[in-house]
Amino acid sequence: MAQLFNTVYGRGLISELKNSVHRPYLVVTMEDLWPRFAAEFDDGLVGPLFVGSLEREDLDRTIRDLPRCEAVIGLGGGQALDVAKYVAWARRLPLFQVPTVMSVNAAWAHRAAVRTGGVVRYVAWAVPEAVYVDFDVIASAPVDLNRSGVGDIICYHTAHWDWAMARDVGKCERQWPYDQRLVDEARVAFDRVVDHAGDIHDVNDEGIRALAESLRWGGSAFHNAGWNPRHIEGAEHYVFYSLEYMTNRPFVHGQIVGLGVLLMSALQDNRPEWIKEVVDRIGVPYRPEQMGVTWDQVAEAMRRLPEAVARGGLWYTVASERPITEQFIARMRDWLSA
Repeated sequence: MAQLFNTVYGRGLISELKNSVHRPYLVVTMEDLWPRFAAEFDDGLVGPLFVGSLEREDLDRTIRDLPRCEAVIGLGGGQALDVAKYVAWARRLPLFQVPTVMSVNAAWAHRAAVRTGGVVRYVAWAVPEAVYVDFDVIASAPVDLNRSGVGDIICYHTAHWDWAMARDVGKCERQWPYDQRLVDEARVAFDRVVDHAGDIHDVNDEGIRALAESLRWGGSAFHNAGWNPRHIEGAEHYVFYSLEYMTNRPFVHGQIVGLGVLLMSALQDNRPEWIKEVVDRIGVPYRPEQMGVTWDQVAEAMRRLPEAVARGGLWYTVASERPITEQFIARMRDWLSA
């Protein structure tokens, strides 16, 4: 049976951490978040460590200079939770994760997304003692960020098509033969998000729990499938990798992945209008201007998809099977700008 991270739902959860974590403890968070939560901790705190660079070389240097601590608390969104994992792994310390927004599945994933030369790499290993989901904390985060968490689940729509296509054309990786059981398990998490689209849009308790449970399954799925990513990630992530590498700037993960899902579902001819309706119903921002980039940059990132595949050693998807033409780029611009 797949092992999922211990997850606790409730209210007033952060103030209890100081009574249960090992002391002294380090809080890894974002500088702009800290004033809101600083009073929840006591004199057992060292730090906090504010997240800056995600480059592995920079993180290793930071970790070498950290004071002694006996536990790590990740507090924030995906970047803070990933850095907390990396610190806990490097220092061999117990980890406690507190997502403050449902924007990504990082709280429930074993590995940390860091950068090596600007390229995303998933490294390390950290299983938290618990993940604490505080309904009031999550509901107080920007609604667009909470809704964007579905990006890590709706990407199954394009990932499953990619895997089945690779099977049909004989391009499945030897270590990852097509497995309908994994696809069916992922579909449960996917359908939960679709079925609760209205609740997730409203960021109510039911929506928070439904999205968190799907992220909980998806975050652990990579390891639980023997590091097989095929049922949870496909060419939609390649759009993200290409655009991030080209612009050298961070994105809200679910938003850029959501854009990738729409673009790649259209390239696949895989019910693009239906998945767009789901994304619109939830309210995920996905237009380039909403993410601070231009359509020209997105177009160039699509043209560079083959480079992203080669640079990352990525698996066979629609990005390798079907070319990105100028006609397709123009059609996408018209479709998503409408």
